[in-house]
Amino acid sequence: MKSLTIGEVLNRLKDEFSDITISKIRFLEAEGLISPDRTESGYRKFTGEDIDRLRYVLRAQRDRYLPLRVIKDELARLDAGLPVAGAPGEEPASAPSPSPDTGEASPPVDAPASVFDLPAAEVQLTSAELADATGLTGDEVTQLRDHGLLGPGPTHDGHDLQVAKLAASLLGGGLEVRHLRMYRQFADREAALAEQLVSPLLRQRNPDSRRSAVEQAERVVAAGGALHQALLARQLRALLGP
Repeated sequence: MKSLTIGEVLNRLKDEFSDITISKIRFLEAEGLISPDRTESGYRKFTGEDIDRLRYVLRAQRDRYLPLRVIKDELARLDAGLPVAGAPGEEPASAPSPSPDTGEASPPVDAPASVFDLPAAEVQLTSAELADATGLTGDEVTQLRDHGLLGPGPTHDGHDLQVAKLAASLLGGGLEVRHLRMYRQFADREAALAEQLVSPLLRQRNPDSRRSAVEQAERVVAAGGALHQALLARQLRALLGP
Protein backbone atom coordinates (compact mmCIF):
# COMPACT_ATOMS: atom_id res chain seq x y z
CA MET A 1 0.00 0.00 0.00
CA LYS A 2 1.32 3.45 -0.93
CA SER A 3 1.65 6.03 1.78
CA LEU A 4 -1.31 8.33 2.35
CA THR A 5 -1.59 11.98 3.30
CA ILE A 6 -3.44 13.02 6.43
CA GLY A 7 -6.38 14.14 4.26
CA GLU A 8 -6.54 10.74 2.57
CA VAL A 9 -6.47 9.03 5.97
CA LEU A 10 -9.35 11.24 7.09
CA ASN A 11 -11.41 10.26 4.04
CA ARG A 12 -10.67 6.58 4.62
CA LEU A 13 -11.81 6.66 8.27
CA LYS A 14 -14.65 9.17 8.33
CA ASP A 15 -17.33 6.64 7.35
CA GLU A 16 -16.55 4.56 10.45
CA PHE A 17 -15.70 7.48 12.75
CA SER A 18 -18.03 10.37 12.02
CA ASP A 19 -16.30 12.73 14.48
CA ILE A 20 -12.76 12.23 13.13
CA THR A 21 -10.97 15.45 12.12
CA ILE A 22 -7.51 16.35 10.93
CA SER A 23 -6.95 18.16 14.22
CA LYS A 24 -7.79 15.01 16.15
CA ILE A 25 -5.35 12.94 14.08
CA ARG A 26 -2.64 15.53 14.73
CA PHE A 27 -3.50 15.52 18.42
CA LEU A 28 -3.18 11.72 18.66
CA GLU A 29 0.21 12.01 16.98
CA ALA A 30 1.28 14.74 19.42
CA GLU A 31 0.26 12.42 22.27
CA GLY A 32 2.48 9.65 20.88
CA LEU A 33 -0.27 7.18 19.98
CA ILE A 34 0.62 7.19 16.29
CA SER A 35 3.95 8.02 14.64
CA PRO A 36 3.66 8.54 10.88
CA ASP A 37 6.81 9.24 8.90
CA ARG A 38 7.44 12.60 7.28
CA THR A 39 8.53 13.66 3.83
CA GLU A 40 11.58 15.89 3.42
CA SER A 41 9.23 18.87 3.30
CA GLY A 42 7.55 17.81 6.55
CA TYR A 43 4.30 16.29 5.30
CA ARG A 44 2.99 13.23 7.12
CA LYS A 45 3.11 9.84 5.35
CA PHE A 46 0.71 7.25 6.74
CA THR A 47 1.18 3.54 6.06
CA GLY A 48 -1.37 0.77 6.42
CA GLU A 49 0.09 -0.01 9.84
CA ASP A 50 -0.37 3.63 10.90
CA ILE A 51 -4.02 3.50 9.85
CA ASP A 52 -4.59 0.21 11.71
CA ARG A 53 -3.05 1.74 14.82
CA LEU A 54 -5.19 4.87 14.48
CA ARG A 55 -8.30 2.73 13.99
CA TYR A 56 -7.46 0.79 17.17
CA VAL A 57 -7.21 4.03 19.16
CA LEU A 58 -10.45 5.43 17.79
CA ARG A 59 -12.36 2.20 18.43
CA ALA A 60 -11.01 1.99 21.97
CA GLN A 61 -12.28 5.52 22.61
CA ARG A 62 -15.67 4.99 20.99
CA ASP A 63 -16.51 1.39 21.90
CA ARG A 64 -14.79 0.97 25.27
CA TYR A 65 -14.80 4.62 26.45
CA LEU A 66 -11.12 4.41 27.39
CA PRO A 67 -9.10 7.54 28.22
CA LEU A 68 -5.99 8.07 26.12
CA ARG A 69 -3.60 7.17 28.93
CA VAL A 70 -5.16 3.70 29.16
CA ILE A 71 -5.08 3.26 25.38
CA LYS A 72 -1.43 4.28 25.39
CA ASP A 73 -0.67 1.63 28.00
CA GLU A 74 -2.48 -0.96 25.88
CA LEU A 75 -0.45 0.00 22.82
CA ALA A 76 2.77 -0.31 24.78
CA ARG A 77 1.80 -3.79 25.97
CA LEU A 78 0.79 -4.90 22.48
CA ASP A 79 4.01 -3.50 21.01
CA ALA A 80 5.92 -5.58 23.58
CA GLY A 81 3.96 -8.69 22.65
CA LEU A 82 2.04 -8.78 25.93
CA PRO A 83 -1.68 -9.54 26.28
CA VAL A 84 -4.18 -6.80 27.02
CA ALA A 85 -7.22 -7.67 29.09
CA GLY A 86 -10.48 -6.75 27.41
CA ALA A 87 -8.84 -5.53 24.19
CA PRO A 88 -10.33 -6.56 20.85
CA GLY A 89 -8.63 -9.26 18.81
CA GLU A 90 -6.96 -6.86 16.37
CA GLU A 91 -3.47 -5.66 17.15
CA PRO A 92 -2.10 -2.29 16.12
CA ALA A 93 1.13 -1.77 14.30
CA SER A 94 4.33 -1.77 16.32
CA ALA A 95 5.93 1.30 17.85
CA PRO A 96 8.55 3.33 15.95
CA SER A 97 11.82 1.50 15.37
CA PRO A 98 14.78 2.42 17.62
CA SER A 99 17.50 4.58 16.20
CA PRO A 100 20.48 2.39 15.16
CA ASP A 101 22.92 4.78 16.82
CA THR A 102 21.33 5.23 20.23
CA GLY A 103 18.80 2.47 20.62
CA GLU A 104 16.15 5.07 21.39
CA ALA A 105 13.08 5.95 19.36
CA SER A 106 13.79 8.70 16.84
CA PRO A 107 12.15 12.02 17.77
CA PRO A 108 9.57 13.57 15.46
CA VAL A 109 10.96 15.82 12.74
CA ASP A 110 9.14 18.81 14.20
CA ALA A 111 9.87 18.15 17.90
CA PRO A 112 9.93 21.50 19.73
CA ALA A 113 13.36 22.87 20.53
CA SER A 114 12.18 25.55 22.92
CA VAL A 115 9.50 26.16 25.51
CA PHE A 116 8.12 28.71 23.03
CA ASP A 117 7.90 26.15 20.20
CA LEU A 118 5.14 23.91 21.57
CA PRO A 119 2.96 22.87 18.63
CA ALA A 120 -0.06 24.83 19.82
CA ALA A 121 -1.54 25.35 16.36
CA GLU A 122 -1.22 21.63 15.58
CA VAL A 123 -3.85 20.82 18.21
CA GLN A 124 -7.44 22.05 18.27
CA LEU A 125 -9.59 20.22 20.83
CA THR A 126 -13.14 20.66 22.00
CA SER A 127 -13.71 20.82 25.75
CA ALA A 128 -14.92 17.22 25.69
CA GLU A 129 -11.80 16.06 23.83
CA LEU A 130 -9.58 17.97 26.25
CA ALA A 131 -11.32 16.33 29.21
CA ASP A 132 -10.93 12.89 27.63
CA ALA A 133 -7.24 13.44 26.92
CA THR A 134 -6.39 14.57 30.45
CA GLY A 135 -8.82 12.69 32.69
CA LEU A 136 -10.49 15.93 33.80
CA THR A 137 -14.25 16.17 34.11
CA GLY A 138 -16.19 18.54 31.88
CA ASP A 139 -16.98 20.67 34.92
CA GLU A 140 -13.27 20.91 35.81
CA VAL A 141 -12.41 22.04 32.28
CA THR A 142 -15.12 24.72 32.53
CA GLN A 143 -13.80 25.88 35.91
CA LEU A 144 -10.22 26.03 34.64
CA ARG A 145 -11.43 28.16 31.74
CA ASP A 146 -13.48 30.40 34.05
CA HIS A 147 -10.45 30.95 36.30
CA GLY A 148 -8.29 31.92 33.35
CA LEU A 149 -6.00 28.89 33.37
CA LEU A 150 -7.28 27.80 29.95
CA GLY A 151 -8.09 29.87 26.90
CA PRO A 152 -11.65 31.10 26.39
CA GLY A 153 -12.52 28.38 23.88
CA PRO A 154 -14.54 27.07 22.17
CA THR A 155 -11.51 25.00 21.14
CA HIS A 156 -8.23 24.48 22.97
CA ASP A 157 -4.71 24.36 21.57
CA GLY A 158 -1.50 22.61 22.59
CA HIS A 159 -0.75 25.13 25.31
CA ASP A 160 -4.13 24.49 26.91
CA LEU A 161 -3.48 20.76 26.66
CA GLN A 162 -0.21 21.14 28.57
CA VAL A 163 -1.87 23.27 31.26
CA ALA A 164 -4.79 20.85 31.57
CA LYS A 165 -2.44 17.89 32.07
CA LEU A 166 -0.59 19.66 34.87
CA ALA A 167 -3.85 20.82 36.42
CA ALA A 168 -5.18 17.26 36.35
CA SER A 169 -2.10 16.08 38.26
CA LEU A 170 -2.64 18.71 40.96
CA LEU A 171 -6.36 18.04 41.19
CA GLY A 172 -5.61 14.34 41.49
CA GLY A 173 -3.48 15.18 44.54
CA GLY A 174 -6.46 16.63 46.37
CA LEU A 175 -6.49 20.28 45.34
CA GLU A 176 -9.52 22.06 43.92
CA VAL A 177 -9.63 24.25 40.82
CA ARG A 178 -9.96 27.40 42.93
CA HIS A 179 -6.59 26.58 44.51
CA LEU A 180 -4.91 26.73 41.11
CA ARG A 181 -5.71 30.40 40.56
CA MET A 182 -2.53 31.33 42.38
CA TYR A 183 -0.45 29.68 39.62
CA ARG A 184 -2.10 31.94 37.06
CA GLN A 185 -1.36 34.94 39.28
CA PHE A 186 2.30 33.85 39.62
CA ALA A 187 2.54 33.48 35.84
CA ASP A 188 1.02 36.92 35.26
CA ARG A 189 3.57 38.51 37.59
CA GLU A 190 6.51 36.66 36.01
CA ALA A 191 5.27 37.60 32.54
CA ALA A 192 5.14 41.24 33.58
CA LEU A 193 8.70 40.99 34.88
CA ALA A 194 9.88 39.32 31.67
CA GLU A 195 8.16 42.05 29.65
CA GLN A 196 10.19 44.68 31.46
CA LEU A 197 13.39 42.84 30.55
CA VAL A 198 12.70 42.14 26.88
CA SER A 199 10.68 45.20 25.81
CA PRO A 200 13.79 47.32 25.06
CA LEU A 201 15.08 44.53 22.78
CA LEU A 202 11.75 44.09 21.00
CA ARG A 203 11.54 47.82 20.29
CA GLN A 204 14.70 47.53 18.15
CA ARG A 205 12.72 45.43 15.62
CA ASN A 206 15.56 43.39 14.12
CA PRO A 207 16.12 39.60 14.06
CA ASP A 208 19.16 39.64 16.35
CA SER A 209 17.33 41.64 19.00
CA ARG A 210 14.33 39.33 18.81
CA ARG A 211 16.58 36.28 19.26
CA SER A 212 18.15 37.97 22.28
CA ALA A 213 14.69 38.71 23.66
CA VAL A 214 13.65 35.06 23.28
CA GLU A 215 16.86 33.89 24.98
CA GLN A 216 16.31 36.35 27.83
CA ALA A 217 12.70 35.24 28.26
CA GLU A 218 13.71 31.59 28.27
CA ARG A 219 16.25 32.29 31.01
CA VAL A 220 13.47 33.88 33.06
CA VAL A 221 11.26 30.82 32.53
CA ALA A 222 14.00 28.33 33.39
CA ALA A 223 15.57 30.19 36.30
CA GLY A 224 12.22 31.34 37.70
CA GLY A 225 10.87 27.80 37.63
CA ALA A 226 13.99 26.44 39.32
CA LEU A 227 13.89 29.17 41.97
CA HIS A 228 10.23 28.46 42.70
CA GLN A 229 10.98 24.75 43.06
CA ALA A 230 13.95 25.37 45.36
CA LEU A 231 12.03 27.73 47.63
CA LEU A 232 9.04 25.39 47.80
CA ALA A 233 11.29 22.42 48.58
CA ARG A 234 12.91 24.34 51.44
CA GLN A 235 9.50 25.18 52.92
CA LEU A 236 8.30 21.60 52.62
CA ARG A 237 11.47 20.21 54.20
CA ALA A 238 10.89 22.49 57.16
CA LEU A 239 7.30 21.28 57.38
CA LEU A 240 7.97 17.57 56.97
CA GLY A 241 11.20 17.40 58.92
CA PRO A 242 14.33 15.37 58.11
